[in-house]
Amino acid sequence: MNILILTVGTRGDVQPYVALGRGLQAAGHSVLVVTLAQFGDFVTSHGLEFAALPAEFLEILQTGAGKAAVAGKGNAFKLMKMVQPMQRRLLDAAWAAVRTRPVDAVVYHPKGLGGYSLAEKFGAAAVLALPVPLYSPTRAFPSLLLPAADLGAALNHASHRLTIWLAGAATRGVVNRWRKEVLELPPVADELTLRGRPVLRLYPYSPAVLPTPADWDANSVATGYWFLPHAADWQPDPALVEFLASGPPPVYVGFGSMPSEDASAKTAIILDALEQAGQRGVVATGWGGLTLANAPRHVFALDAAPHDWLFPQMAAVVHHGGAGTTAAGLAAGAPTVICPFFGDQPFWGRRVAALGVGPEPIPQKRLTAEKLAAALRAVTGDAALRARAQQLGAAIRGEDGVGVAVQRIEVLTS
Repeated sequence: MNILILTVGTRGDVQPYVALGRGLQAAGHSVLVVTLAQFGDFVTSHGLEFAALPAEFLEILQTGAGKAAVAGKGNAFKLMKMVQPMQRRLLDAAWAAVRTRPVDAVVYHPKGLGGYSLAEKFGAAAVLALPVPLYSPTRAFPSLLLPAADLGAALNHASHRLTIWLAGAATRGVVNRWRKEVLELPPVADELTLRGRPVLRLYPYSPAVLPTPADWDANSVATGYWFLPHAADWQPDPALVEFLASGPPPVYVGFGSMPSEDASAKTAIILDALEQAGQRGVVATGWGGLTLANAPRHVFALDAAPHDWLFPQMAAVVHHGGAGTTAAGLAAGAPTVICPFFGDQPFWGRRVAALGVGPEPIPQKRLTAEKLAAALRAVTGDAALRARAQQLGAAIRGEDGVGVAVQRIEVLTS
């Protein structure tokens, strides 16, 4: 079977799909991953075929408008004007990459925009996949993009419908023009049904973290996380190994690909909080831009390390609440402090608190050294919390999310 995987975003929007691609390839299928140019080496290093989309999506996050939007201070309309021309270029590049290839199934992140339409054009199976349940209405909880934990059954369900409509309305114009001009397809208003059947929706998160709602049908599946083990030949920085061995387990702090308007100020908050809490720290400078030119002796400045190797050695993890980083921390059995920026990150922060494996999330807008220090003292000093985190980690590690997803895709296309 020839499978196209289409995804757009930061590292967290690409890595799970590479894990799925490896699983599909191991099951005997041909896999092409179409994603942003920045991830070409990453995709091919895992033995998968790669086709590049324009690099602009990530570059825009580093502009002033992009950083302000992430910080919640930007002009959304100004950012939208920057993004709209890029959307058509992404669609055109995706078509150029696959137009001459046989395609039996398209697995796509909705941010790829063209996945559904490509499946329709090729007569292929369509599999919508993303690590947050945004496209399956339920009465169990509201849309993840809302700040409320529960609106009541009726409003919970309605909030999902509204979110799905808004997501489509924001891009429907550019997609339908592309469908007409390039794919020679009619306009579409509903991308959750194809050829009269519901689109399969796979959600690569653990049911132990968010139980499957009773009102979902068989076309919505929480598979378990799609983990990508670190490369067998990867070796840690000897200085990091020495630091870890030189004292008690430290606290990890990192905000992934989230850019910061004032990296120096954010770094100062982190260092002050570690000092107040009496904790050693591993601080990931990362693509988000934390600065640690002169780190104190009790803090290690980390460029990068695989989370599945690093997190089990931590006393706790502090991060932005991206789905992938949340998965890695919980799978490691690490007490978790989430400091969200936007999107689904506050939701995962609330889930961590509800599961009793971390405190209530601390939004980035309200992040202070005092609040972070208090959270660190709470998670590192609570033996019962650590026991719950370890129990949850064991449950997650016992799942086979990739295997479940491969099986569902094979059944769909058989």
